[in-house]
Amino acid sequence: MGQVKWFERKFEYPSEQNILPSIIERLGGTHIRLVQKLDSVNEELLTRKIEDTWSILENLGHLNDLEPLWQGRLNDIITGNKFLREADLENTKTNIANHNEIPLEMLLEQFEKLRLQTVENLKNLSENQAFLSALHPRLQTPMRVIDLFSFVADHDDHHLARMTEILDSL
Repeated sequence: MGQVKWFERKFEYPSEQNILPSIIERLGGTHIRLVQKLDSVNEELLTRKIEDTWSILENLGHLNDLEPLWQGRLNDIITGNKFLREADLENTKTNIANHNEIPLEMLLEQFEKLRLQTVENLKNLSENQAFLSALHPRLQTPMRVIDLFSFVADHDDHHLARMTEILDSL
């Protein structure tokens, strides 16, 4: 079963409940899930591309590439910016980074370090700050901190599922 492409997904965040602790838990677990999924995968399989899409290492590197964006967007909201900073919709950083040449262990360590920083930033928020918002530039909808990091967790899951698709196709 194929999954919908990321830019074709629709996102709705109607809840007024504070679910940020659950989202933080989910975000904190992404590194563990990556390690569990990739720990015993043959190195050659980590760099294999299916239908000219990103390899497993490129998907992992992409998560690393975007973590500063998520951290910056959190800062945008907390500091009262009206708009979230824009993402590079062409994924230039990932496309030129040559993640296939970086050892899995290094990519995993980098992700863990970056994600721990994000999680700590989220843990230090007040409940009121969790409900602050700014306009998402592509979706043209306000995103609260809760919504943004639910979006990030969904993005993690999207790439984990893509890694599974690649592994299952080999």
